[in-house]
Amino acid sequence: MTVPNAWPVIPGFHPDPSICRAGDDYYLATSSFEYFPGVPVFHSHDLVHWTQIGNALTRASQLAPGAEAGSRGIYAPTLRHHDGPFWLITTNVSHDRGHLIVTADDPHGPWSDPVFLDGAAGIDPDIAWDEAGQCYVTWHSGNPARIVQAAADPEKGVLLEAPRTVWAGTGLAWPEAPHLYRRDGWWYLMIAEGGTERGHCVAVARSRSITGPFESAPHNPVFSHRSTGHPVQNTGHADLVERPDGEWAAVYLGTRPRGTTPGFHVNGRETFLAGVDWVDGWPAFDESHFETTPGDHSFADDFRSAAPHPRWVSPNAAPAEFTGRDHAGALRLLAGTADGGQSGILAVRAYDPAWSFSATVSVGDGAFRLLLRVDERHWCALDVEPDRIGARLAIGPLENEIVSATIEPGPVTLHLASRSPTFDGPDDIELGVGSGAGYRRLTAFDGRYLSTEVAGGFTGRVIGLQALSGAVTVHEVRYASR
Repeated sequence: MTVPNAWPVIPGFHPDPSICRAGDDYYLATSSFEYFPGVPVFHSHDLVHWTQIGNALTRASQLAPGAEAGSRGIYAPTLRHHDGPFWLITTNVSHDRGHLIVTADDPHGPWSDPVFLDGAAGIDPDIAWDEAGQCYVTWHSGNPARIVQAAADPEKGVLLEAPRTVWAGTGLAWPEAPHLYRRDGWWYLMIAEGGTERGHCVAVARSRSITGPFESAPHNPVFSHRSTGHPVQNTGHADLVERPDGEWAAVYLGTRPRGTTPGFHVNGRETFLAGVDWVDGWPAFDESHFETTPGDHSFADDFRSAAPHPRWVSPNAAPAEFTGRDHAGALRLLAGTADGGQSGILAVRAYDPAWSFSATVSVGDGAFRLLLRVDERHWCALDVEPDRIGARLAIGPLENEIVSATIEPGPVTLHLASRSPTFDGPDDIELGVGSGAGYRRLTAFDGRYLSTEVAGGFTGRVIGLQALSGAVTVHEVRYASR
């Protein structure tokens, strides 16, 4: 039996989706956490097929790169199109000023420098305007966990009243991710509850006023995959959009756990799509409304374009700080340029349940690392020097070289791959090397050790390029969906 909507519309770790429409065009933004540039922005004409058109936070004046620990930094955004500009509000949890607002006339960018909304401590801010044009910001505030709201001046970053509780949810843990919508004379407040793990769900309340009081839907939660055998789990953190024909749709986050219990998800929380019907005045999710299929996310990049593709990010520096060009125009990675002398990592998300990645490099007198990373404590890597290659694995406080081999001088092609599991995990991670003698498989291990269930946190796997010493030339990389 085919399970409806089992494939994400935006794969790889792209959680906390927020969507808006301008005419016949849809735009969507997601969380980015410690990665710079921050807040990837996507465009679609049909809600099913999406293209990344940029990132909202691309300058140090918007987001200081390189200072964020794993799963810190930029949390859930809300993206809206109102009265001309596009508005994006989000939270930098590593910044004591909390919520920030940026605007753009064109969602491709550039986006403005941020206005900070002082006095609004919490996460997951929503921005909405009532019938009179008054702006309200609604967000999750902890201790106790609840949804709070205040009228605000978004251009000045000023709250116009003290924050007040508008809903505490249905009684489940972590009422968060509020979004407000107006329909048929009602204001609907949609939230996530149950935590972003297996108990995740969507709940809804409504009021005749944007400020409440809000009445909970009698059948909450209105959407969840908890305690089911559906291949997509952790579903929640939804946002709604009205289509030009008056129909509605929802985007939401979910994971694709695999392997033995408790199940291991490795590519983070991804963005999924459903239709929305209105039944007795309440939203009902219809997962069969759209046909989603596994996509081909393969790409090759020789980095010779004037600007890097917006898929490339870094967890520890701005990419421009540690990249350059050689005399032929090829990409050069420079060592020791990030905070504390650490080398910058140029990274791309892993998009598929199974994939392969190769990087052809010349190390000269330097050293290069191709790594698969969940965070700074959970990764595996191929380290190459002029005449030697080694495979390393880090799991929490344990880090060790697994195997090493000699190689011939000259350009070398390093290989990482996610393959079908031979153990009980989600996949096997294979590390190998190609040279004049052909491909050599160096080692493989159970991929559960690079999963969120082991590492914790809110992100997913990325594939990274890093110069460990000297300057390294990257001739080409290739990612292939399998």
